[in-house]
Amino acid sequence: MGASPGSRETALLAPEKTVERADAILLTGGSAFGLAAADGVMRWLEAAGRGHVTPYGRVPIVPAAALFDLNVGEAGVRPDAAAGAAAAQAATDAPVREGAVGAGTGATVGQFGGQHGAVRSGVGSAAMEVGGSVVAALGVSNAAGSIVDATTGALVAGPREALSEAATAFALARLGTQTTLVVVATDAPLTKAGARALAQSAHMGIARVTRPTHTVFDGDTTFVLGTGTGPSVPLYGLSVAVQTVVARALVDGVRAGMGG
Repeated sequence: MGASPGSRETALLAPEKTVERADAILLTGGSAFGLAAADGVMRWLEAAGRGHVTPYGRVPIVPAAALFDLNVGEAGVRPDAAAGAAAAQAATDAPVREGAVGAGTGATVGQFGGQHGAVRSGVGSAAMEVGGSVVAALGVSNAAGSIVDATTGALVAGPREALSEAATAFALARLGTQTTLVVVATDAPLTKAGARALAQSAHMGIARVTRPTHTVFDGDTTFVLGTGTGPSVPLYGLSVAVQTVVARALVDGVRAGMGG
């Protein structure tokens, strides 16, 4: 639902496209430059014998999405193919590292308040069980708006008045530099159409904690994966769980980035 996405290999995720499986999902910083990290992930997967089978070899499928963080640190320092390969090599089933790591390294929120008022953000994660299956989310907010608690509405980070005239003028000067990225995974079996529907639910999770959200400045992108190894759960139940874990993950990521 973001109007300014930076992404790669997302068109094949549509339900009518023939490829059924992704070999990895990449979230990265560095704006469109950072999408080069997917090359490294592909090379690592190819060496590991992973990928879509063709008569001439395997082609790893690695959808990717980037957030804009060139305003933090040195603009010329961004993820490349070597960084992508290193990330694939380091992948683990251990608990997710949260805060200013990976795609969250340069993330900030509350940018409508001006760069001086932006607050550090980062990677967050959350999980819950529904119908015997697990639904988990990993997310990083780099939003122009403020972040609020989904339950209480209390401000977590960013300006209270995110739509002031001054803030809007600042945002106009930063067109296309704000993004929230989310990956949801469940062990419940999913069709591609079901995954697409849940990806829309993931956007609702973003909206529950981001004020404002899904503006023309945002590149908000969500991915939903199903391993198919758990019990079947009605899509309705999964959709509610997806919204919940996405909202929690984003708030946790901001709090971790703030150091609390």
